[in-house]
Amino acid sequence: MDIRAGFLSIGFGLLAGAAQAQSVILGLGYADFSSSRGNDTEQFSIEYHHTPFHEGNKMSLSVGVSASATAEDDFFLGAGVVANFPLKNNWFIEGSVMPGYYDAGSVANDLGSEFEIRSLLGVGRTLASGDSISIALTHRSNAATATNNPGVNTLLVRYHFGF
Repeated sequence: MDIRAGFLSIGFGLLAGAAQAQSVILGLGYADFSSSRGNDTEQFSIEYHHTPFHEGNKMSLSVGVSASATAEDDFFLGAGVVANFPLKNNWFIEGSVMPGYYDAGSVANDLGSEFEIRSLLGVGRTLASGDSISIALTHRSNAATATNNPGVNTLLVRYHFGF
């Protein structure tokens, strides 16, 4: 299956199942590969965050799924835990850890294995509509589970569709 076709299928599947979701998040950004041979490139991402399984005054936790693709045909699909920390005046901090599958579009963007872990830290603001915008930094690596572990960092601008 073509990487882009697979990514679109997953994306539409996530959107179709979003009726009971907390949010679907679309992101656009730039991936900076730590390896000097890596091809830095644009990245598109889509995430689904389910209704929180824990909601406290200072933090909510939910399960999430993330898919991303780059202009170099790199592809990542992961799932894990998402944390949201509400702040004053509709601001929030978000974080997540999602282990998953990575397919390098080229040898230059090989991250050492197909198993990679994506971590995210972001800050955003909830709009009057209930949707949100955020800026997030992600890091993806295999956490030294493979001999080669160059990693990639991505800066994303994200729009959260609340449900």
